[in-house]
Amino acid sequence: MENQFYVPKRAMAIFAHPDDIEFGCAGTLARWVQGGAEVSYVLLTSGDVGIADTSLTHVRAAEIREAEQRAAAEIIGVKEVVFLREPDGLLENTLALRKKLVREIRRFKPEVVLCGDPTAWFVDATYVNHPDHRAAAAAAIDAVFPAAGQPHVFADLAEEGLGAHKVRKLYVDGFGNGDTWVNITGTIDQKIAALRQHASQMRDWDPEPMLRKWAQESAKGKEMQYAEQFRVITLVSDEEYARLTGGSD
Repeated sequence: MENQFYVPKRAMAIFAHPDDIEFGCAGTLARWVQGGAEVSYVLLTSGDVGIADTSLTHVRAAEIREAEQRAAAEIIGVKEVVFLREPDGLLENTLALRKKLVREIRRFKPEVVLCGDPTAWFVDATYVNHPDHRAAAAAAIDAVFPAAGQPHVFADLAEEGLGAHKVRKLYVDGFGNGDTWVNITGTIDQKIAALRQHASQMRDWDPEPMLRKWAQESAKGKEMQYAEQFRVITLVSDEEYARLTGGSD
């Protein structure tokens, strides 16, 4: 049985590259958008080294991948896509990057932030998790807690009108070890269509069979056909959240 369906008012997905969201959590985001949530994507890089065509400049490769990501977001119903344009393939979890993310979190004020798992090095026997993925996940978590909600951290952002904001929940990609399952049976077609927008990465490969297989595996033992799986960390209690939002939920 699916966990009680929860739709945040605002959610922000923070990932390293164009297509990471589509592989990971686009089905959940599509359900939330359908439920009235406002969603923002923050991509730390533009994925410009992900096109192995040496005839392309980094600038042109970035343009291609950013356009693909915007097209993918449109299919999910997401209007805001932010690119921080950090070095692709060389991403580091620095204090400067943390501040950039805190700025975005305080500006957008998400109730939920979704990110990868910084502890996931070996997802299975055939895949080493990309170092950019791990760095992006660590940077996202460090920005969410405690930095974004602590007014004495990056206090100068208040001069931009960006006061402290506490994120209510953190959804971390479960990689098969989650505690929360979101039924994406009704949105898996959107997820597949969104991933197909990344033509520079898909090339002649059709991602549909693999996405369906992964989603079925995530749903195994649950009363749903397809699922995405997360570890959910609740950073703000229901009582505190009601106080912070004036009692609205």
